[in-house]
Amino acid sequence: MNKISVLIIDDEEAQRESISGFLKRRNYIVSTAEDGENGVEVVRNNVVDIVLTDFRMPGLNGLEVLRKIKEINPEIDVVVITAYGSVQDAVDIMKSGAYDYLTKPIDLDELENLLNRLQEKRGLQSENKLLKQQLQEKFKFDSIISRSKEMEEVLSTASRVANSKATVLIRGESGTGKELIAKAIHFTSNRKDKPFITVNIAALSENILESELFGHEKGSFTGASNLRIGKFELADGGTMFIDEIGEIPLSLQVKLLRVLQFGEIERVGGEKSKKIDVRIIGATHRNLEEMITKGEFREDLYYRINVVPVWIAPLRKRKIDIPLLIDHFINKYSVENEKQLSGITKEALDKLIKYEYPGNIRELENIIEHSVVLTRNEYITIKDLPAGICPIAEKGILDPYNLKDGYESKLNYFEKEMLLEALKQSENNKSAAARNLGISERHIRSRLERLGMK
Repeated sequence: MNKISVLIIDDEEAQRESISGFLKRRNYIVSTAEDGENGVEVVRNNVVDIVLTDFRMPGLNGLEVLRKIKEINPEIDVVVITAYGSVQDAVDIMKSGAYDYLTKPIDLDELENLLNRLQEKRGLQSENKLLKQQLQEKFKFDSIISRSKEMEEVLSTASRVANSKATVLIRGESGTGKELIAKAIHFTSNRKDKPFITVNIAALSENILESELFGHEKGSFTGASNLRIGKFELADGGTMFIDEIGEIPLSLQVKLLRVLQFGEIERVGGEKSKKIDVRIIGATHRNLEEMITKGEFREDLYYRINVVPVWIAPLRKRKIDIPLLIDHFINKYSVENEKQLSGITKEALDKLIKYEYPGNIRELENIIEHSVVLTRNEYITIKDLPAGICPIAEKGILDPYNLKDGYESKLNYFEKEMLLEALKQSENNKSAAARNLGISERHIRSRLERLGMK
């Protein structure tokens, strides 16, 4: 597990063989590639710790190779080798995330010193992860785990807006952690001692949604045998988190607008307005601007809820956060399941970093919980990961140019994945899932039955 894997990318065979022989004698695992395209493929399909790449090559140059490798796995350290020693090249190389650069002809002692520094750096990173994990456990700072600049921007905005009364709209794909950001805003604000109330619009049918949000008077409709306090009243003085706010029916958008404009609600069947002090945070994965053009969402409401927009990037766009999240979830589920795990093998980690995560952080958490429960080892290995994690095999059936799986298989697979995602987003509410897909509930039940999905 501790052997370091090095990939050498160079179009000169003599250079590849010279460096390869030198590293093998020092007990490194070595692979080679004759150009940038092949080097990137080696990284995509194998576990690589360090890449030594030439700068001037046919096809992709060293800078392009560096950027592509960092997209695949930001944890890989890249050293760029140039024969020109250009100051501008060196600046561009370091700005793009290279660990260092070397000039030709390569001084093998300098190369060995550089690799030793890299190994020391990797050891310190492991120690820092452990220390950070211990601090999180001690001070309970375990709600938001990140080190990407994308998430740093999100947290910076959240912290600046926390003590204001401004309405916040958190946008991003399902599973990116929108509710965690909403909670962070509330619990660092001056409302932290007041209620934080959550409502998921997509999980509620339209006929009960109004009563759920605004409450109802006794006898206001058939079945209303008692007075009901709505979510807005429960949140008075605190924060109301409205998840999937884009799903709110047009008929209720006017009432929500009234809450935002005047701080007033009216129960179903009621005759008097009630003043409330509620900070609203909305969240959605929908394109609200497109919905406005289609007449599905009120423009005046959009401007009211979009005072401070916060965009959360999907996990595939911030892969640098994946190792931290994995460490956090391993620790969490090891404790829950009373198992003594030391971590994850680098082969399994490499596979998880390269995976695309259509379900984002929620999917990663499920993967780690699954693996912790099933593993019989001290470390999570590739064999412990759920079937289908390998992105290349999984995407093959959706490749329109790959016809080997057949027409029906491809359509069924795509439909099944779409239905699963709709059900996941609606928390298994078939009515809400059908609305999200633009089909009837009868239709979705029929398709689920035909595809054998319970």
